[in-house]
Amino acid sequence: MEIINRVSQSPLITFKPEEYYSPGERKVLDIKDQLFQGLILREKDFRAFIQSHDWEQYRAAYVAVICSAEAIIPVWAYMMVANRLSGIAKDFLTGNIDELEFYLLNKRLDTLDFSIYSGKPVVIKGCSNVALPASIYMEITKRLKPFAKKISYGEPCSTVPL
Repeated sequence: MEIINRVSQSPLITFKPEEYYSPGERKVLDIKDQLFQGLILREKDFRAFIQSHDWEQYRAAYVAVICSAEAIIPVWAYMMVANRLSGIAKDFLTGNIDELEFYLLNKRLDTLDFSIYSGKPVVIKGCSNVALPASIYMEITKRLKPFAKKISYGEPCSTVPL
C-alpha cells in the first residue's frame, strides 16, 4: 500500500507572518521617570532630559515610546522624543511593544498584493520563531478575506477553519 502525503498534494497556500517580521533590536523608552512627583511633565525638566539622555542606545533599533504611569503627556513631549530619535532609530512610535510589532508588520503587509490569493484556500501559519501580537493575525485575516476562497489558521496538517 502506497502512503500518500495529502498535505503536500493540498491546494492550500501557507501564509507565513514571520516572513514579514523586521529583524532588529526592540527597545522601550518609558518617559514615566521624567514626571514630576510621578504626575506631571514639566517642560524645563523634560528639555534637560532630552539634552542629557543617551540617544545612541537606540541606534538602529526599533523603539516603542511609552509612559507607563497614568499621566497626561503633552503632545510636544512625544514630538521632542521623535526629533531626537530621527536619524538614530530604525523606526519608532508612541505605543507599547505589541503596537510597535503591529506597526512594523503592517508596513510590510502594505507592500503585498493580496489579490494573488484570489479563489485559493489559505492557511495562516500559527507557529513561528518570533512572537507576534494577535492583532497582526487579525490584520492578515482582514486583508485576505476579500480574496481567499477559504482561510484557516494553524499548520497545513492541522488547521482551524475561520
